[in-house]
Amino acid sequence: MARTGAKLLQSRWFVRSPIWLFRARLGFLFGGRLLLLEHIGRKSGAARYVVLETVDRPGPGSVIIASGFGDTAQWYRNLLAEPQCRVSIGLHYRLSAEARVLERARAAEVLAGYRVRHPRAYRKLSGLIEEATGRGIETVPLVELALRPLRPARRRPA
Repeated sequence: MARTGAKLLQSRWFVRSPIWLFRARLGFLFGGRLLLLEHIGRKSGAARYVVLETVDRPGPGSVIIASGFGDTAQWYRNLLAEPQCRVSIGLHYRLSAEARVLERARAAEVLAGYRVRHPRAYRKLSGLIEEATGRGIETVPLVELALRPLRPARRRPA
């Protein structure tokens, strides 16, 4: 099972397939477990998109994601070069955000919490990461996305 999952995660069409749902503002279908990250290509300067699973939501203005392919993931490298990004999650569409890599000790705490909250998903994810990269889940860099507060909508005069 891990081998099949690892192959799917390395398949471009599979990992990019949920993007159109987020662009159609249907991200709420994933219940906040997945998000669409819009980031800037470090070489091209063009907008890039990737759908990722959330690892933790420590507060209303914060989401933590994992770079399952380590520091070789293109989205991760792009965020290191330009931490300003946009996030679509749940009912929220294209929120401005700033990315920062968590320190190893904090990342270990977050992964321990994920293991407790989602034991089956943790086992599967751990197996997939090992199969795909040859490295353990504890080596995966975690990134916190600080979401900028939404401005209240202006009411039109009646």
